[in-house]
Amino acid sequence: MGEVVVRTDFLKIRERLKREGKKVVFTNGVFDIVHRGHVEYLTKAKALGEVLLVGMNTDDSVRRLKGPQRPIVSQDDRAFVLAALRVVDYVCLFDEDTPYNLVKAVVPDVLVKGSDWAIDSIVGKDIVEAAGGKVQTIDYVPNRSTTNIIQKIANNGAQ
Repeated sequence: MGEVVVRTDFLKIRERLKREGKKVVFTNGVFDIVHRGHVEYLTKAKALGEVLLVGMNTDDSVRRLKGPQRPIVSQDDRAFVLAALRVVDYVCLFDEDTPYNLVKAVVPDVLVKGSDWAIDSIVGKDIVEAAGGKVQTIDYVPNRSTTNIIQKIANNGAQ
């Protein structure tokens, strides 16, 4: 099982991982109502390195980005579920609207986002590439999204 860590603790872990020559992969998101699409995405991200750090938006950050009805699942529960996934090594919450400051602090070897993001618009790309790292996208699993699940629930299960 992975760990939920605060930023300052992860920075110490990151230094150890650098000394050990471990390749750190970073991705981020809300991860509200974790589903198959999330798990497949995280599995593909982990395959790009040895250690997977997931930056996860806090509840306040999610409300600013997605509105007052979100998140559905609290940050503590979302972080616990993510950390319980075999492929996730660390979960670190961030309260900003983007993970820029977390990426700047961590400087991962690989920065990953879903393929709905253009490479040039991935937050932290400049930092990772300047340090010699790679930025790439991963295809999503079709028809698997938290928004679709919420809509299905709102429609009482009707597709």
